[in-house]
Amino acid sequence: MNDKVEIRNVLQPGKTYRVDAAKFTEASAALLSILPTEAPGMTQGAMTAAMRETLPADRFPGTTSSWWMKSAQLHLEAEGAVVRDKTKPLTWRRT
Repeated sequence: MNDKVEIRNVLQPGKTYRVDAAKFTEASAALLSILPTEAPGMTQGAMTAAMRETLPADRFPGTTSSWWMKSAQLHLEAEGAVVRDKTKPLTWRRT
């Protein structure tokens, strides 16, 4: 049985989702390790590419790394650990 963790979404306040705790923890740590602390941060495309290189393909096959990256980004943004810069295109960075 997989342990679950509740995550939040900055775009849907008050709503939570239950996801695999181990995969979410791994994806969150990977995202925090690749995001810069200085503006302008990273675009979503750059984050996606970096996450595919960082996460193990056997645990995050194909495009699942993108789903876990976005889930981690939205949750970490809701928690205040990641901020969205109002650039074009949008960029994100660690706080």
